[in-house]
Amino acid sequence: MSEEKMTIRQMCDAFDVTPRTLRFYESKELLFPERLGQKRLFTKRDRARLKLILRGKRFGFSLEEIRQLLDLYHLGDQQQTQLARTVTIARKRLADMERQRDELTQTIAEMKQQLEWGEKIVASSADLKKAAE
Repeated sequence: MSEEKMTIRQMCDAFDVTPRTLRFYESKELLFPERLGQKRLFTKRDRARLKLILRGKRFGFSLEEIRQLLDLYHLGDQQQTQLARTVTIARKRLADMERQRDELTQTIAEMKQQLEWGEKIVASSADLKKAAE
C-alpha cells in the first residue's frame, strides 16, 4: 500500500472515525476515495478534506456549508473566495455560540436561584417537622 493512499481502516484509525462516517461523507460528496473493487482508497487530498470536515463539524458548521467551502478550493484565486466565505460563516457561527453561551449562563444563574429557594423550603419544612415532634 502506497503511503499516498490509505484504506478505510487506516483512515478510521488515523482520524478516530467509523467506517460508517467515512461512507456517509462519501455519500454526501465530501470525500471521493478511489475504488479498487470493493476497496476504498483515500488519497492525501481526501485526508486533507476529512481534516477540514471534522474541524468544520467541531465548529458547528453544517455539512452543506462544509461542502460549499470545500468546493470553493478549486476556483483558481489562491483560495481567497474560500477563505472569505469561511470567515463569514465562522463569524456567524461564533456569534451564535456566544449567544448560546450567554443564554446558558443566564439559565444556570436562574437554576441556582431556584435550587437555593427549593433548598430553603425543604430545610424549613424539615425544621417544622422536627418542632412538631
